[in-house]
Amino acid sequence: MKTPHFLPSLICFSGNLLVIALGLFVFQISLHSLMFICLLWTGVHVSLLGYDYPSIRQMMVEGISQALPAIFIFMLIGMLIAAFMQSGTVAALIFYGLDLLSPTWFLAAGLILCSLMSVATGTSWGTAGTVGIVLIGLGSAMNIPLPLVAGMVICGATFGDKMSPVSDTTNLAAMSAGTSLFRHIGSMLYTTVPAYLLCLLSFLALGFTYADSNLPQAQISEIQLALSAVFSLNLFVTLLPLLVMLTLSLSRVSAEISMSVSIVVAVIVAVFYQQQLPADVLNSLWSNQPGQTGIIMLDELLGRGGLLSMSWTLLLSVMALGLGGMLYRSGILRALLYGFIQRLRSATALVAGTIVGGLTGNMAMGEAYISIILNSQLFGPAYEEKGLDAAVLSRSVEEGSTMTTALIPWTTAGAFYAVTLGVPVLEYLPYAFFNYLNPVVSVLMAALGVGLLKKKIGQIKG
Repeated sequence: MKTPHFLPSLICFSGNLLVIALGLFVFQISLHSLMFICLLWTGVHVSLLGYDYPSIRQMMVEGISQALPAIFIFMLIGMLIAAFMQSGTVAALIFYGLDLLSPTWFLAAGLILCSLMSVATGTSWGTAGTVGIVLIGLGSAMNIPLPLVAGMVICGATFGDKMSPVSDTTNLAAMSAGTSLFRHIGSMLYTTVPAYLLCLLSFLALGFTYADSNLPQAQISEIQLALSAVFSLNLFVTLLPLLVMLTLSLSRVSAEISMSVSIVVAVIVAVFYQQQLPADVLNSLWSNQPGQTGIIMLDELLGRGGLLSMSWTLLLSVMALGLGGMLYRSGILRALLYGFIQRLRSATALVAGTIVGGLTGNMAMGEAYISIILNSQLFGPAYEEKGLDAAVLSRSVEEGSTMTTALIPWTTAGAFYAVTLGVPVLEYLPYAFFNYLNPVVSVLMAALGVGLLKKKIGQIKG
């Protein structure tokens, strides 16, 4: 087999980006169809390296299999959302939330709520699929643009995914870079705190522009009356499924088990407390149906979830992961990034390059996990050469991989958020302030020499 070189690798990768950019923005072609063209284009380049079709197919299979845990969570969250709708969990949060939140403080309060939820559970997807759905409903009721609300949810959800000690990406970045978990988290505080405060101030300022969006009390009463006519809304009972998931997550129980138990509890609440027919509740786990409140906005929201609702996301993710498998295992992505690393000279350029490498990895492979591992391996020697602590590497890797994955329509995260929150990636992207402010702040801090921790004498990687 031939070893890929930088220029052919650049042509292959750029061709994929060109297909997606022209297809999406010029010709309005389905992303799934564009992914098929990218698979063919990349397959030709990989075959020119000497790989036969069975080898190429195996690369795709391995790329998909690496992300099977994420695919399992996809399916569980689809059922979890439907179960929370049936149990009245979402309805109760909207019912009481209308009394507690005003449009002025809604965005800032929602950001903090999502941040706390994601730090506690370590899952950005679980946060978006539970609290995020509720905030979308409340935002819609308050006449706040849904792309803005979705951007706020993603900022808060990503904060915990990056900073939580129980987050898989946080632990993976620390392990891949060869630093301790809390050294990694401590290093991220240098860039995350300023970026988060800027994000919070942005949402506070935007909130004041919607100060006049307060719903008339008559309209709030109409929504609450419609919800109470369909659901029993005892707060303790309806929040039980959410409390169970939160408790299990804090106890370090795996996400799959936490969600599965929470689904079971929600089904029990729906059947015995909400008096729903067991067959209807179980069928909703596959395909949920619109609510029966008589208010279109509420009925559409209450009809979210179910395995079927995740099919668009799941199929796109499988194709993107197959594409990533080819680019990664053929060595094309490695050649592209290695050629890029050779051109980096200063510490600032290295930090910026690592972030760009994470973005490139996400765009190529469709999810952050392999991107984190690959960039830690490729950029690690350059950080050691400059005497930088491994925690600076792990921080930069996270800011390139974890922070940008929600901003790309064909990644597992981007596709998940778009379907779950009902807002396309390109619509919420301008409002995902934290996700792009954090990498920018990181580069600025590096240019100022802030947070560039030096490697301790005698420090051993691993």
